[in-house]
Amino acid sequence: MTQEQKWIKAVLRRGSKDAADQLVRSYYDAVYTFVYHQMSSPENAMDLTQVIFIAALRSLPTYDAKKAGFRTWLYRIATNKVIDARRKVRPITVAIDEEEIAEGDFSDGVLNRELLGRIEEYVSLFDPHIQSIFRLRIYADYSFPEIAETLSQPEAKIKAQYYRLMKRVREEFDNHA
Repeated sequence: MTQEQKWIKAVLRRGSKDAADQLVRSYYDAVYTFVYHQMSSPENAMDLTQVIFIAALRSLPTYDAKKAGFRTWLYRIATNKVIDARRKVRPITVAIDEEEIAEGDFSDGVLNRELLGRIEEYVSLFDPHIQSIFRLRIYADYSFPEIAETLSQPEAKIKAQYYRLMKRVREEFDNHA
């Protein structure tokens, strides 16, 4: 049994605040960084990171290690909370046609922080599932197999949706890069 599993067991069985604290501490920096890159300020990122961990601890009884690793489960919560926070700013979504497929990985070319901010606003217009793929790939640096596991979707579908989105982003922002 890993240390993480021991902490989860202690929280669930005894309501151990120390185990909960250790669990949060072990993931806090990674989750904060993931959130920070997507929020408008460090304060908003800290607030949302706190919301994420509160939600995770409250939902811990529903966590099933047989379905996903704790990290995967936690990042699913984090991704959903970021999408919820962004949705409050822009509630409109845009559909992606199934035939639109792009090749190559656009994320390597996105170095300019201002451009990334504009791209982030653009991506926030899309369906939350598409946003999840984008956020996990760009901000959490997840591989396609990891994204597929996190979102419980086939890897081929995840790749196709990601590359369709990247084609749309490229078309929208090529002249800005």
